[in-house]
Amino acid sequence: MPAAAGLPLSALLALATAGFITILTEALPAGLLLQISADLGVTQSLAGQMVTVYAIGSLAAAIPLVALTRTWRRRPLLIAAISGFAVVNTATALSNDYTVTMAARLLAGIFAGLLWALAAGYASRMVPPQQQGRAIAIAMLGAPVALSIGIPAGTLLGAMAGWRLTFGALSIMAVLLIGWVLWALPDFPGQRSERRLALSSVFRLPGIRPVLFVMFAVVLAHNILYTYIVPFLEPSGLGGRADRILLVFGTASLAVIPIIGALVDRHLRSLVLASMMLFAAASLLLAVWSDQPAAVYLGVVAWGLAFGGAPTLFQTASAKAAGAEADAAQSMIVTAWNAAMAGGGLAGGLLLDSMGATIFPAALLAILLPALVVAWAGRHGFPPRSR
Repeated sequence: MPAAAGLPLSALLALATAGFITILTEALPAGLLLQISADLGVTQSLAGQMVTVYAIGSLAAAIPLVALTRTWRRRPLLIAAISGFAVVNTATALSNDYTVTMAARLLAGIFAGLLWALAAGYASRMVPPQQQGRAIAIAMLGAPVALSIGIPAGTLLGAMAGWRLTFGALSIMAVLLIGWVLWALPDFPGQRSERRLALSSVFRLPGIRPVLFVMFAVVLAHNILYTYIVPFLEPSGLGGRADRILLVFGTASLAVIPIIGALVDRHLRSLVLASMMLFAAASLLLAVWSDQPAAVYLGVVAWGLAFGGAPTLFQTASAKAAGAEADAAQSMIVTAWNAAMAGGGLAGGLLLDSMGATIFPAALLAILLPALVVAWAGRHGFPPRSR
């Protein structure tokens, strides 16, 4: 990544690896549904709830856990979250009971909510303010790498060696990561009780609410299309090539991250507005030419470029707006992000059943355009260029 000199790369990459494990743990069941459902003796729809209950754990736990642990030292807390992944993924790999498996998945989601709430604040505390966005970009790198490379590789490993071995491998990665964290990451104290703001006061800090609103809209719009990409692709004849389409999306998302990381500290506002306008343009393209394969591919590339930097952009905006209350603000980001993911799946399903998948791009525009207005007006959350 350009201009990365002076950054604590080993420590930031350790945080990125934690995110990589988190995303793999969350999304792998979707690629291994046939194996899991057959092995546990449940339907594919019930096996798919492994993803749902994980999201519920993250959604429910992020804010309460961060509120409970705000005075705790940061590195032991991070290690506890990573250790939790080692335990729950081992339990998932060994369990033959659906109920036990779902309990392990709920706990995994809880640990994920805590880890994601810690990561951006941890990264920003290791560098001076003018490098915070770049540090967060590196720390968030694990998510797009997991989506574009890790999930296909994990699915292939599961197909070759069994789904249980895949989750066992995640446990081993978590154990190794604990050693890396102990070696590479500095420890930081938690907040003093008398200095911390109430969560309601953090929510009212200038800029926090616009950031949460805009992020919710972007993730909601993204998840409507991403969750139901297969039926959307059918008019163009690409329904059978969803894997290729998602690979194109993942590659574009990954390609934009070095650019975002290099520019986010000085051009946060411009990048947020440009990304949202590109997402809206991709939606318009898909709305008009959804039956044309070339237009669909072009729209997916633009969509990936627009969305790839979203975690970095919104977590940087949140961290800068919250200052010393970054961890509390990040817990709100995690909660809003998971709520938007769940809402996207629900809204997309309702739209699909009532009006068909061709309505998706119009729905995306209806969500994105008001959010673009809020981002334009929200100069506290998305400030003009900083020196």
